[in-house]
Amino acid sequence: MVATLQDTKRQAIATKLADMKALQNLLIANEQLFINSCNDSELCDRFRDMLEDDRKNLGVLETVIVQYGVQSEPKETTTKMIEAVHKLMKGSELTMFEKVGQHELLKHQQTMAGLLVHKAAQVVGADIEAAITPLNTVNFENRAHQEQLKGVLEVLGVRELTGKDPDQGVWARVQDAMAAMSGIIGGAVTRTKEEMNIAEIITMDHRKVDTIFMEIEKTEDPQKLQEFFGQLYKDLSVHAEAEEQIVYPAVRSYYTDTQELYDEQAEMKQMLAKIKAMSPSSADFKAQIKLLKTAVQDHVKQEEGDMFPQIRRNLSEAQMEQMATKFKAAKSTIQQEMAKMS
Repeated sequence: MVATLQDTKRQAIATKLADMKALQNLLIANEQLFINSCNDSELCDRFRDMLEDDRKNLGVLETVIVQYGVQSEPKETTTKMIEAVHKLMKGSELTMFEKVGQHELLKHQQTMAGLLVHKAAQVVGADIEAAITPLNTVNFENRAHQEQLKGVLEVLGVRELTGKDPDQGVWARVQDAMAAMSGIIGGAVTRTKEEMNIAEIITMDHRKVDTIFMEIEKTEDPQKLQEFFGQLYKDLSVHAEAEEQIVYPAVRSYYTDTQELYDEQAEMKQMLAKIKAMSPSSADFKAQIKLLKTAVQDHVKQEEGDMFPQIRRNLSEAQMEQMATKFKAAKSTIQQEMAKMS
């Protein structure tokens, strides 16, 4: 029987993502405090821009965590550190320069955590890389914020030490650094809004599943087969249940083939249960995976080719984003329930 318990590598990445979400909330809280205590209009505008980015990126992180498919809590040490820093930021022990200095260090920590998750994904599995693609935006914008914060620190530091402003070249240097960074990273920044629409997020699920099927096809290692099928089982089960809770009831009034989608997913669940009961070493294991892949691809073709156009004709972009929010929330709840049962 195939085990679907979390393996340690995937769980470690899930914990790192949970750490990042907790830290993202601290970054947002800090920037709100800076805006409230700032008396320089230019610096306030820069903090407001960062706050807008960070609120959007909190949504991106939440999407990444749900798409990754493994739920976790932040480490206890991370939680304690965040509580301690938040207390310092609200207090009067530190100067504004010192507070922003701490904030820049937190931005560096967040950037390195995001890069670490990407590097770990390359080692663990291509399906993880597919799930965390939106993290590119968060990583890039955190690096851009670091460059801006260096300029803010220069202004605040010179003022605290001398009572005067630094030379006016500080912001030009910041802009040059950000432009150079944009040239190196290129098209990494692709997200300009917090929420994907329902077609985008379901498509992201579909591509991740495609990737897992490819990983299964190219290995004969029973341990790897177990790992990849364990993730496939969870992803397909969660995806199907969330669609049946949120998407299919909503589209039934204008998509006439909705019942066919329910029926296809019922068949897919039976196939998943059958494969789960098999040994990865079984001679028939990959043959059953191939049958499952065919069934899933047919289902995906119908959703993307027939259901999506109907959704786009009948819903506004805002309504499609609202459905995506509900779909993500349903997935998160189902993932948590599955984790408790495993």
